[in-house]
Amino acid sequence: MKSARPKIMHPVAGRPMIGHVLDRLAEIGAGRIVAVLAPAMDEAAWFAQAAAPVTVAIQDPPRGTGHAVMAAQGALAGFAGDVLVLYGDTPLISKETIAAVVAARRAADNPAAVVLGFTPANPGAYGRLVRAADGGLAKIVEANDATADERRIGLCNAGIMAFDGARLAALLAEIGTDNAKREYYLTDAIEIARRKNWRCAVVEARDPDDVMGVNSRIELALAEAIMQRRLRAAAMANGATLIDPETVYFSHDTRLGRDVTVGPNVVFGPGVSVADGVEILAFSHLEQATVGAGARIGPFARLRPGAEIGADAHIGNFVEIKATTVETGAKVNHLSYVGDARVGAGANVGAGTITCNYDGYNKSFTDIGAGAFIGSNSALVAPVKIGDRAVVGAGSVVTKDVPADALVLTRAEEKQIAGGAARYRERKAAEKKAKAAAKAKAQKPARHKTG
Repeated sequence: MKSARPKIMHPVAGRPMIGHVLDRLAEIGAGRIVAVLAPAMDEAAWFAQAAAPVTVAIQDPPRGTGHAVMAAQGALAGFAGDVLVLYGDTPLISKETIAAVVAARRAADNPAAVVLGFTPANPGAYGRLVRAADGGLAKIVEANDATADERRIGLCNAGIMAFDGARLAALLAEIGTDNAKREYYLTDAIEIARRKNWRCAVVEARDPDDVMGVNSRIELALAEAIMQRRLRAAAMANGATLIDPETVYFSHDTRLGRDVTVGPNVVFGPGVSVADGVEILAFSHLEQATVGAGARIGPFARLRPGAEIGADAHIGNFVEIKATTVETGAKVNHLSYVGDARVGAGANVGAGTITCNYDGYNKSFTDIGAGAFIGSNSALVAPVKIGDRAVVGAGSVVTKDVPADALVLTRAEEKQIAGGAARYRERKAAEKKAKAAAKAKAQKPARHKTG
């Protein structure tokens, strides 16, 4: 990846790749989760904050996939259930694909191991899955070691496997390092199992994208594109309208209600929940925000973390909302910043209004009451409270609390000078004429007398 960040911590749809794998494990009800890491990998601290309990095992030094599973054995002491081996760089793996592998492991023929396969358009360098006469899996052959007939096999190894936990230790004990890399290959467990007359099985992924590994920035972008297609399809299948689906970007946890309409070039960051009947217009950006039923957002609106938009509220063009509750039916329609505030039900915040919430050291709160009217180009200097139904005149700078139903104006008194504009124009025209004459005189060539 050419990055200071560990590979599996690179995000897809706003979540580290490993997070997607952990989400799928939570969905299938995994009893124990062990993350096998190389020494001093930065993501160890991240696992401590993961939603599901994760035990970290260190593979020191890393010596192949079989060695990684060996490193997890201590954390699996006393566990005799099914052991599923997944990879942190496969963020597109689906719950259905994992469930199919587990179901095959629990089938009546009781295989010791199940391997997930897939059929790529170009098998190329992938290991081939060779079936046994009984329909099970006989062995996994690396492409470089395969015969001509084996290279013609289209079913390839995806790397994901499930084992009978009661027999796993016996398989691991016989995996050696008799290979060019002197590593412990987990794939060797299949032939070891067959020597013990233990059946092995194979399950084919219905969607090859499920098993796509990410090893470069190019593959990361490809995984993002595939994930976005899935998220868009799911949103529309659940009752949302996307005007131009290819330009809308979701996070893994975006929640849209029914009859939500999303315009072109809308971006959903993590933590967004949108209720039924909301309209989100073009070029809006939402992150860690909630939007109530029937609200209207955008175009060109930004909802930052902590924005809570009530039912039927309006957030208009070039409006930024941060850590603010905008209550039912309130409107902030044009060119405004509202942060660390409450906008009461039915209030109207005029164009160009800002809440001055930061003094360089601390954030302070602005409370705008229900039904209040804030005139255009006003500055509300927090902490300050505008009472219910109060009116703030356009262009005001408000630094003191305003009682309910009060009118506040802080503009200087207007002064009008009769004929002043005409005299101003005459003076400026004369000044411009004089300046032009002086310039022409300075540029005129001097005259010389001749004898």
